[in-house]
Amino acid sequence: MMGFRPRDLRRAMRRMGMEVEELDAVEVEVRLGDGSKLLVEEPQAVMLIKARGQPPMLYIIGEPRRVEARAEEGGGPEISEEDVALVAEQAGVSPEEARRALEEAGGDIAEAILRLTEGKA
Repeated sequence: MMGFRPRDLRRAMRRMGMEVEELDAVEVEVRLGDGSKLLVEEPQAVMLIKARGQPPMLYIIGEPRRVEARAEEGGGPEISEEDVALVAEQAGVSPEEARRALEEAGGDIAEAILRLTEGKA
């Protein structure tokens, strides 16, 4: 798949009379209507593009990761399936135990692993 390099895209937009502002974003979060989110961690580029007579556009270059909505409203931190799998693998426990430890540790992966492995050594 052929894409634009951020620099080439900026130049093309400017040639078309659009104002391009590159943002120094370290993470982009998009909240979806179903309660889940798309996260782009360490995006390659984030640009705010303004064209006369048009609403501003936000252009994000990076790999999005979907984070599912939590079942309970307003409850603790969001815990991804990747985090659960990592804790379960590192601590040698089931995914259910790993999720419970992550919830108790406020989403802190290292703390959850320590809690699960303290009594095993």
